[in-house]
Amino acid sequence: MINRRTLLKNLSALPLLGGFIGGNHLLGKSGVTGNVVADKMYRDYFKELGVRTFINAAGTYTAMSGCLMREETVQAINYASNQYVNIDDLQDRVGERIAELLDCEAATVTAGCFSAITLGLAGVMSGLDPKKAAKIPDDIADLKNEVILQKSHHIGYAHALRNCGVKLVEVETAAELENAINDKTAMLWFLNYGNPDGHVKYDEFVAIGKKHGVPTMIDCAADVPPKENLFKYTKMGFDLVCFSGGKGLRGPQSAGLLLGKKDLIAAARLSAAPRGDTVGRGMKVNKEETLGMLAALENFLTRDHEADWKLWKGQIEHIHDTVASVDGVMAEIHVPEIANHVPSLKVSWDQNKIKMDGNAVREKLRMGHPSIQTVGNNESLGITTWMMNPGEERIVASRIKEILSTDVE
Repeated sequence: MINRRTLLKNLSALPLLGGFIGGNHLLGKSGVTGNVVADKMYRDYFKELGVRTFINAAGTYTAMSGCLMREETVQAINYASNQYVNIDDLQDRVGERIAELLDCEAATVTAGCFSAITLGLAGVMSGLDPKKAAKIPDDIADLKNEVILQKSHHIGYAHALRNCGVKLVEVETAAELENAINDKTAMLWFLNYGNPDGHVKYDEFVAIGKKHGVPTMIDCAADVPPKENLFKYTKMGFDLVCFSGGKGLRGPQSAGLLLGKKDLIAAARLSAAPRGDTVGRGMKVNKEETLGMLAALENFLTRDHEADWKLWKGQIEHIHDTVASVDGVMAEIHVPEIANHVPSLKVSWDQNKIKMDGNAVREKLRMGHPSIQTVGNNESLGITTWMMNPGEERIVASRIKEILSTDVE
C-alpha cells in the first residue's frame, strides 16, 4: 500500500496537480501549500482562484473573514451537512440548549450580530402577531416605530435597526432619554463598546427602560472574551443581547446569537427564515451554521481561558521584544477596555529615522510573502495574535523588524 510520504513525493513531480493540495482543512495556512491533514488531500481552491491567504495579525474583522473555526465546530458542520432536519425544530432545540448554557430565558442563532439586531427589533415591533411582522419595514405607521439611542452610540451598524423602517432618535443625557420616550417608542438600543463615550451607562439605561416599560437591547458583537460577558448583560437586565458568532466564539462567520426574554425571542423568530414575507427572510441560517454555532459555544465555555490568554500574551511579548530592538521603534502592549479584549500591540516609530509611514509598512506586510494583515493608521501599526496559528507570531515579528530596519537613517 502506498504510504503518505510516497504519495507526496509522487505528487510533487506532477505540477498540474499542485493546485489541488490545500492548506489546512479550515482556511489554509498562510504561505503553505501541499498540506495533508489526517491523511486526506485537500484541493487548494484559493490558489486556483488566485486569492491570497494571509497571517491574521489584525483581529476578527469581517472583511478579513473573521476567525478560524475550531475543529469541534468544523466537525459539527460536516455532521449536519449529511442529513436533513426541519429548520424550526433545530432552532428550537439549539435555542433551548444555548439558553441553558448561558442561563438566560431564551436564545436563537442568527445570521451574525447585525441580523440579531434586526430580528430582535422586528420582534419587539410585531410581538407574536405574524401579520404585524409582515408589515415591517414599509407599513409600520400603526406600530411602535421609533428607537432611541445615544448620539455617541450611533455608528454604521445602527443600519440594522433602520432595516425595520424605524426612526432613530438620538439623545445624550438621561434626561433627554426620558423626555424622548413616547407612545411610538419601540426600543432603547445600547452599543456596548460605546459605553465609555456615552453619558448614560448600563444600569441607568436599563433602569429607564424598565421604568417606562420599553425593551432594551445591547449590541455586544465583539465583546467575547471575557467569557463572563455571555452572562453579564442578560443578568444586568437587558431584554435582548446580541453577539457575533464568528469572532471570539470562533464559530461560523455568518452566525450570531440573540439572547433574551422568551416572548421577545419567539417574536423575533416570526421575522426569521424560513418564514417568507418578513424583513429577515434573507437572513437565512442553515442547519450547518446553527449546529456549528452551538458547538463553538460549547467549546468556548469549556476552554482553559487562562491558557489561551497566556499563549496570546507570550506571542504579543515576542513581537514586542523583536520590533522594539530596532532603533527608533516604540512598542506598547495594551488590552482594549471592552471590544476585542485581548493582548494587543501598538507599534510606532520615529519617522525622521525610519522613512515610512504606517500605511506604507502595512502595505509591505500585506504584499510580502507570506502576506500579513495588520491594522492601524498613518502613525502606527496595530497587532493582535489571538487569531494566529501558533508560531506565526515569529514570522510577523521577523517581517516587521526587517521592514522597519531597511530605511533607518
